[in-house]
Amino acid sequence: MKKVITFGEILLRLSTERHLRFSQAESFKATYGGGEFNVAVSLVNYGMNAEYVTKIPDNEIGISALKEMRKLDVDCQNVLFGGDRLGIYFLETGTSTRASNVIYDRANSSMSNLQKGEFNWKEILKDATWFHWSGITPALSENAAEACLEAIKAAHELGLTISTDLNYRAKLWQYGKQPKEVMPEMLKYSNVILGDIDTAYFMMGLDKVNPDYKDSAALPALYNKIFELCPDMQYVATTLRYSVSASHQRIGGVMYDGKTIFNAEVQEVTPVVDRVGSGDAFMGGLIYGLNEEPLDKQRALNFAVAACCLKHTIAGDYNLVTKPEIEKLLSGDFSGKVSR
Repeated sequence: MKKVITFGEILLRLSTERHLRFSQAESFKATYGGGEFNVAVSLVNYGMNAEYVTKIPDNEIGISALKEMRKLDVDCQNVLFGGDRLGIYFLETGTSTRASNVIYDRANSSMSNLQKGEFNWKEILKDATWFHWSGITPALSENAAEACLEAIKAAHELGLTISTDLNYRAKLWQYGKQPKEVMPEMLKYSNVILGDIDTAYFMMGLDKVNPDYKDSAALPALYNKIFELCPDMQYVATTLRYSVSASHQRIGGVMYDGKTIFNAEVQEVTPVVDRVGSGDAFMGGLIYGLNEEPLDKQRALNFAVAACCLKHTIAGDYNLVTKPEIEKLLSGDFSGKVSR
């Protein structure tokens, strides 16, 4: 059975309720989340074998996060205990014309203080077929970036498929290095990248080009630059998000395999319950779709877009939908009628 391992930081998520502003909140709803963990949750929901590797503090909050992993049936046999604290993010959920706002409290977290050599990657990865990481981990600290690169190289040496969600977070890159100084060495091992063209160019030190994703004839030349810098690349995918308002999103997708551009039809998503984690839902759907046999590249992209759309209807970080629910959407049923 195919096995996917994801690697990153699980966070305590403290969010205001009922779209309150931070200044109005008298309490916060406590849940957990984090980009790479969210991907693992999606894969488990679709019936795949997914393991999450992270480092958490050996205290009640860290143990609560571990219990959350177990509750969601994510394999966590190689979670490492150590460090002082779990990272936190605060979320003020926007609505209508007011955007959501995220404030990070991740300094000195267990993952930000991670060192090379703490994980035995050859042992962890020995039975896996796929390794997933994102640009969030190398943004935490120089140590975390080095530890992430160590994992990537081990996965490459063992012949795993390596996927990357670029996940640029400007608020996190605060330790003195820019993405273009760190990411190219890490991205060159990727087989699958999720991200928009300009973000990829930015991380690789190239000038932005403001691509028109509706111009399918022009896209191959732009994506090919990414392929040239990443010699093992097989697919680059981009989530298309057109924000009408915080409560109304239009979601589509594009994927390129080095030869052909695949397009997924843009879908209307309104009202939005929670858009946080929707990119992770796309990534999880794409990984699942690319692992289906026989491989259907258009279906893989359509599956990712449908998963992303459904995540907007679910509160919290995780995309708690099943494969049959996504199949229903893929069949064209957007009615939302009660299932009786």
